[in-house]
Amino acid sequence: MKAKVEVAREFRVGDAEGWHEPAELNSSLYSDWATRNRFHVGDSLNFEYKNDSVLVVDKWSFYHCKTSDPITAFDNGNSTFTLDKPGFFYFISGTTDHCKNGQRLIVDVMSPHRIPHSTPPSIANPPETSMGGLSPYASPLSSASSGAARGTSPAAVAVLMIPLAMASFAAGMRFYH
Repeated sequence: MKAKVEVAREFRVGDAEGWHEPAELNSSLYSDWATRNRFHVGDSLNFEYKNDSVLVVDKWSFYHCKTSDPITAFDNGNSTFTLDKPGFFYFISGTTDHCKNGQRLIVDVMSPHRIPHSTPPSIANPPETSMGGLSPYASPLSSASSGAARGTSPAAVAVLMIPLAMASFAAGMRFYH
């Protein structure tokens, strides 16, 4: 089945609030924002800010607010970063105190967007059987009582089920040895 790749999305980090140092009682601002969104390969993050910067860092630098050795640094006030692979991306403010006060973001990027093929899959008909009209999936009781196997006596059903019962018993004996 073919799948189409959905158009990539651009997310404005922090929504209307943008990228800034969170208020004292709102240090989870960016982690809360990230949990409300789903990011895929090809999506991008747009950071809008004033008198600040955005650093892409490794995990250790993220948790320690280490600003001295970023992977990438932006400081133009309107920066866009493309999420080019699945996995985690770590962003912090270039101002150490802002980072320590919660201006940092972890983004978990999933594989590319997939849209299922527009034609729904068909449901296959059950296979034809050579057991006198008996379905290999029906129980002897439901077949005999429902009339699904017309012309088949309960005794014939029992004869057909004996090999299955013996195989189940043998398999169970192997389990205990």
